[in-house]
Parts: sequence; C-alpha cells; structure tokens
Amino acid sequence: MMMSDNAKDRAARSWKKRGSVSSLSNHEFRRKEFHGHIKDSMSTVSYMDEPSQRDDISRLTVRMENTYQLGPPKHFPVVTVNHILKDVLTSYLQVEEYEPELCRQMTKTISEVIKAQVKDLMIPRYKLIVIVYVGQLKRQSILIGSRCLWDPKSDTFSSYAFRNSSLFALANVYAVYLE
Repeated sequence: MMMSDNAKDRAARSWKKRGSVSSLSNHEFRRKEFHGHIKDSMSTVSYMDEPSQRDDISRLTVRMENTYQLGPPKHFPVVTVNHILKDVLTSYLQVEEYEPELCRQMTKTISEVIKAQVKDLMIPRYKLIVIVYVGQLKRQSILIGSRCLWDPKSDTFSSYAFRNSSLFALANVYAVYLE
C-alpha cells in the first residue's frame, strides 16, 4: 500500500497542525513481525513550533514599579500571635495523650491551623514560618535552638510552650519582612 505525493503532503500538514510530524520517507509504512504476524506501522515524531506573535502578546508580563519602602508600615503583632498560639495548642492538646503517630499528624495539623490564623491577620509583606514540636513528657530535658539571619528592626518571632500530663509542645512563628 503506497501513498500518492498529494496524500503525503496532506497527511504531513494535518499531522503538523496537531503537534507531530510523520516520518515520511520512501518507505512510509514499515513491516514489523510480532510472533509470526506481519503488522504495518507508521512512526511519528513530536515537534515544537516557534511561537507566533499572538502568543507573545498573551505572555506579556505586568511591570511593577519600586515602592522604595524599606521598613514595614505596621509591625508584626507578637502579642496577638502569642494568643493564637496559646489558643490553638490548648484546644488541640489539652486532653491528648502522647502517641507517636497521632502526634506526628497533630504537628502538621496544628502548624497549618496556626499559619492560617496568622495569615488571617493580613499583615503585609511578611513571610511566615511555623514550626511545631510535640514530644513525650517523661522527666527528660530537651534543648531546642534555631538560628536565622535577619534584620532585628523588622523581623521577629513569637513562641509558646504547652505542657499537659503526658506531652509537651512548642510552637514558633517566625515573621521575616520581605523588602
């Protein structure tokens, strides 16, 4: 079965429009053997067309001007965030017993809830980092430290430690101002 030249051109144009080009050569169809059966096949090659002017127009980016704002107009409300930390940790962990799998899930849930509530305060241009630690309380000691490079004039943190009969929790919210 051989294709005419016109049929080849039409097939190549229709394949080009769809995003692939057939490998038309002297042998458009190649015969392959699969377990004693001969099968006709046609190979195709994908391509990428150059973008048109219409695509360039749709990809225009919005240029924003500099604000020349070097500091926050409103400082991060540490006291309000401390109340959020206290409320969330107390409500989630007040009656809980320490179980490793449950506490693993609780740390993720608590950190997401804290982050959502702090974001609801609508403090502009601050990046928030929320870290929650939960551990078993068995007369051991733990020392948790964190270090960061920041500007003490605008960057700050909020922290709250919670304890019940079987577990302890520490929640930290770091607020880093983005210039």
